[in-house]
Amino acid sequence: MSTALQSPLPSHPVLRLRLAPRSDLPRSIDGAWWPRSYDLLVELPRLLAGLPREWGHITSATVNGAWSAGPGRILVSNQVVRLRRALAANAPPTVVLLAPGQGRWDLVVVPPDTTEDAAEPLMAAAAGAQGEG
Repeated sequence: MSTALQSPLPSHPVLRLRLAPRSDLPRSIDGAWWPRSYDLLVELPRLLAGLPREWGHITSATVNGAWSAGPGRILVSNQVVRLRRALAANAPPTVVLLAPGQGRWDLVVVPPDTTEDAAEPLMAAAAGAQGEG
């Protein structure tokens, strides 16, 4: 009988984020994020920590969807991030991230309770979506 060594579970779950390839063409969606819960105060810092460095410091996040209530600002890595809620009832769940002087990024949010089989094609489609301008 062989004994397999199991690596310890990571202290932080793997970020489920898929970004569209870099391009000079404008796009309406820059990727997809599949958080693990509806707790924005837990999930948003994980998202921001996993973003590409070239996106710069995100100072504002606007969310649309079924997030738990939260404050107007949170502290992430000793930086204040302003939180806003968009209340567009018919719009898909999204998060819009702003970094002054760097840009704006729009991510589709796959609801946390989505199964892996259903989430995978949603994330792939969002990461491959070409914007119309």
